[in-house]
Amino acid sequence: MNDQIFDLAQGLVPANYIKQARQARQARESLLKTLLAQRRLPEHGWDEPTLKLALAELAALDSNTFVGNAGVGEREGRVICPLVAARHFGLAHGIGRSGDIAEAQPKAAGSSLIYALTNALAADALRRAGGAGVSECVTLPLATGMSVTLTLLALRQLRPNARHVLWPRIDQKSCLKAVSAAGLTPVPIENLLDGDELRTDLDALAAKLSEIGADDVLCVLTTTSCFAPRGVDKLLDVARLCAEQGVPHLCSSRDTAPPTGLNPRWAIASASRHGRLDCFIQSTDKNFLVPVGGAIVATADGRHGPELLAKVRSTYAGRASISPVLDLFCTLLHLGADGWLRLLERRRASFPDFRRKLEVVAAKHGERVLHTPNNGISMSVTLTPPEGSKPAGSLGASLFVRLVSGLRVVTPSAAGKTVGGIPFESYGAHYSGYPCAYFSVACAIGIADGDVDLFLRRLDKALAEWKKPPRQPKAKAGGADGAAGNGSCAAKDRDLAKDFRPNPSAKEFVPAAQPAPCMTAAPPCSVEKAEEKGVAAE
Repeated sequence: MNDQIFDLAQGLVPANYIKQARQARQARESLLKTLLAQRRLPEHGWDEPTLKLALAELAALDSNTFVGNAGVGEREGRVICPLVAARHFGLAHGIGRSGDIAEAQPKAAGSSLIYALTNALAADALRRAGGAGVSECVTLPLATGMSVTLTLLALRQLRPNARHVLWPRIDQKSCLKAVSAAGLTPVPIENLLDGDELRTDLDALAAKLSEIGADDVLCVLTTTSCFAPRGVDKLLDVARLCAEQGVPHLCSSRDTAPPTGLNPRWAIASASRHGRLDCFIQSTDKNFLVPVGGAIVATADGRHGPELLAKVRSTYAGRASISPVLDLFCTLLHLGADGWLRLLERRRASFPDFRRKLEVVAAKHGERVLHTPNNGISMSVTLTPPEGSKPAGSLGASLFVRLVSGLRVVTPSAAGKTVGGIPFESYGAHYSGYPCAYFSVACAIGIADGDVDLFLRRLDKALAEWKKPPRQPKAKAGGADGAAGNGSCAAKDRDLAKDFRPNPSAKEFVPAAQPAPCMTAAPPCSVEKAEEKGVAAE
């Protein structure tokens, strides 16, 4: 509403009321004005009415919202379902054009403006998280794997004769699929076992680079996003090697900020400044708490990064969905700089407490938390099945049906597995021949104390059940055993229901002296069925 509208309103409503309303409206509009002028995170997050007002104002700049617009083209932002139109705030044109995903659309000034602002806000958020030197970024409406593929395709245009991607082994299928989808050949580099932890084998990487030849290597693809016991890659050392050999370097990254003081974003900045790290790629869902579907490709390397990002933007074919971009735009404005930094600090502070509590539970059952100082987000616990007990994988199934998600059980095996045409031994362990079975959990951004305590209670009970040798079959048969089994299931259901009422005043997890009686009985029917079907946690 402009000043003339407010003036006209004074003829219908007392002027002092209108004056007050005008001031309130101007306060909200000033936030949008500041955003457009400064192009960085607001110091304090916006409330929902301000966000809705800003989105309404920006959406009104797209042609499909114009009053009296006569659209005669094939793509005019027509949305038939009112729920879908409301979900997207009327922003139906998408972003970009056929030549460049970041190019402004003549029909979609508002959508184009949102995209430009989102890239600026994301770059500011990365800098505030420790990514000093981040100069620009591109938000893609693709999850991380496909964003890696797109970046490799863009890089391939700059190095058309190179076909190999050197890849310090990390057993996540999306990495191999991303390389293969780009028509390239992945070359795994086995990790080194340093105590409990798996680290980058720099000598093997250098030897393979020399063997293949720098001209035939498209890039080295490292990662800071990994399950323990794998540690983050040695970014600075790899960056220096890439700079010496003139080979591009890409990194799949996320914020971890371990308690040791090592922050992968600082490592990225250092690698970009003192070596070569062309760009790093990270998902929006794991880093910024939005639905899956987006990723950010960013650079802190002023020598090689801008050219590659420009090529990424122009490689994207056609228009792109604004949905993941809009999710990130709203979330960053909702958080503001202070909210974003609080999230990072809360996660960083939660890690040592989570680890300490996990060590207590593990020790109670004769296990230990693996020492992985170079992984500040993921932790692993050994799994030593007693003689005659169930295999390690059954623990994952048991926890899965107890509504524990995200836990990952790994049982190293000499059996081979082929992924993406490449044979691996002990796939899932990031290493051929890791000395023990283990499970991994993560202290990711957004995790709450209640999640941790609830998980530890269920883990305590599941470990007690898993460690107990199976009961010998009773001599008598008939309905008695069946009745006992049904009673056990019912008791465990009641016990599980209790877990949904955590004590908010509890400051520390204290494991029970003895496992609950119901958890020492036969496994519940649901667990048995899950194990029969091979259910595993993520």
